[in-house]
Amino acid sequence: MAQEYFINAQNLENKVRELLPSQGGAGAGFDLSASTQIIPIVDLTESAEGSNLRQDLQTAFSFSGSTAFDVSNATSTIISNTGYFRILGNGNVTTASSGGVRISATDGASTKILLDIQALTLAGAPGTFIIPFDFNVFCKAGDSILAISDGTSVSINGITRQIATIDGTLVDP
Repeated sequence: MAQEYFINAQNLENKVRELLPSQGGAGAGFDLSASTQIIPIVDLTESAEGSNLRQDLQTAFSFSGSTAFDVSNATSTIISNTGYFRILGNGNVTTASSGGVRISATDGASTKILLDIQALTLAGAPGTFIIPFDFNVFCKAGDSILAISDGTSVSINGITRQIATIDGTLVDP
């Protein structure tokens, strides 16, 4: 048989009044209690908010919803639509080359670098470095995201996927 315990803690009572006004927060008196009886709790928060997909699954790539890119010694627009996007990929540079790879945002008048991987010129045997990246960007109307490779021995490749529209509505994979 369960035992009932009453809790007299003003800070806990104040927090319950603040978070749950319908449970006595409007001024009616109430007591907090604890019990030795186990009561299972089911968290329905995600369903109540309208999302049944875990956040990490929401950013998953799919065949139809993803766009691959592979840029070498060129500049390519990889995102030109509005909204929130995930960009995942690799920058590939060799120590014997000059130049580098970048991902930049532009509004047509100015450019801001979001990712910059530069090759190093080192004496000795050349080596290749593969630098992974994974980040999210926001594109408003008129903005574009560019993948830039400014050397023959450097390249940038990856994949993009829209994760939400410009107003924040989630886009399923």
